[in-house]
Amino acid sequence: MSPESFPWSVATATGIGSHPGKDPAETLRVVLGEVPELPYLPELPARGPGADLAGRTACLLVDLAVDLQPSGWRFADHPGRDMRRGYDHLARDLDVLEELAGSYQGPLKIQICGPWTLAGSIELRNGNRTLADPGAVRDLIDSLAEGVRGHVADIRRRVPGADVLLQLDEPALPGVLAGDIPTASGFSRLRAVAPQDAEDGLRRVLAATDAYALVHCCARAVPYGLIRAAGARAISVDAALIPTRNDEVIGEAIEDGIGLLLGVVPGTDAELPSLGETLRPVRELWNRLGFRPERLPEQVVLTPSCGLAGASPRHARAALARCREAARMLYEAAD
Repeated sequence: MSPESFPWSVATATGIGSHPGKDPAETLRVVLGEVPELPYLPELPARGPGADLAGRTACLLVDLAVDLQPSGWRFADHPGRDMRRGYDHLARDLDVLEELAGSYQGPLKIQICGPWTLAGSIELRNGNRTLADPGAVRDLIDSLAEGVRGHVADIRRRVPGADVLLQLDEPALPGVLAGDIPTASGFSRLRAVAPQDAEDGLRRVLAATDAYALVHCCARAVPYGLIRAAGARAISVDAALIPTRNDEVIGEAIEDGIGLLLGVVPGTDAELPSLGETLRPVRELWNRLGFRPERLPEQVVLTPSCGLAGASPRHARAALARCREAARMLYEAAD
C-alpha cells in the first residue's frame, strides 16, 4: 500500500474537532500552526447553545428546525433563538476559515454529529427522543444528508484547494446498538437499533458527498465492521480503549486499506506522556497484528484521545504538538 492511498501524507497528526475558548480565529491559527499536514475546522462549544455538537449540526438540517428547551434540543416549527445563534457561530467560523485558509491546498477535515448520536440528542415535539420513532429518524437522516451535501460544497467553495475529509462523530453509536440510550424520562432505555438499520443510516449520510469519509467514536465497543460496511474509509478511536479481542477485525480493516486515527494523548489537562509512552499502545497494536513497520506512519494518524473542549488552551496546543512530534518519530523509526 502506498501513501497515495490516503489523503494525508506520512507522519501526520490532527485533532478530533472541539477546542476550548470562544475565538474562532485564534483557535484556527493554533490548528494551522500545530497540525498543518491535516488541519480541521475547530468547534468551540464554550460559546454556548448552538455551538455544541448536536446544536451545531442541527444548524445544517434542511427543512427541520430546533429550539432549546430545559430538557435539551427539540424539534420546532421555527428556529429558536439558540438555533439562530448557532447559525451565526457557524457562519462566523466559515468566514474565518475562508479568511485564514482560503489559499490552503491539501487535506482539510470537518466534523459533524453523526445521525445516530443526533437522533439520541434531539427530542420530538412530544418530548420523546427522535431515536424512539423510526419514521422520524428517517426524516432526520434525509435532512442531515442534504445539509451535509451543502456544507461540504460550501467548504470547497471557500477553500478551493481543500481535499475535504468528512468526520461523523458517533459517541452514542455503541449505546444505540446495545439499547443503552435512556428515554426522555430517564426511567427506561430505548429499544436497540438493528445493526443493518444503523449501517444504512450511516451510509446515507456518508454517501451524500464524495468527501473522504471517516467515523469517530471514543466510546468502548466500537462497531468497526458496521462502520466499514457503511462506507467509512477511516475510523477514529482512542488507542487506549482498543481491546485485544478486536485484533482480528482491526487487522482486516488495515489489510483492506482503512485509515486509523488513533488517540494517544489526554484530551483534558494532564501531564503529557513521554514520546515513548505516547506511542506504546500504537506500536503494541501494530506488533500484535504483524504488519510491516513502514506501513504504520502511512496508514495511521495520531490524535488526542478525544475532543479538547475540556482542556485549557495551553494543554490543547501542547497536545496537538505532541501528536505531531510522535507522528514524526513513528516515521523516523520505520524509515
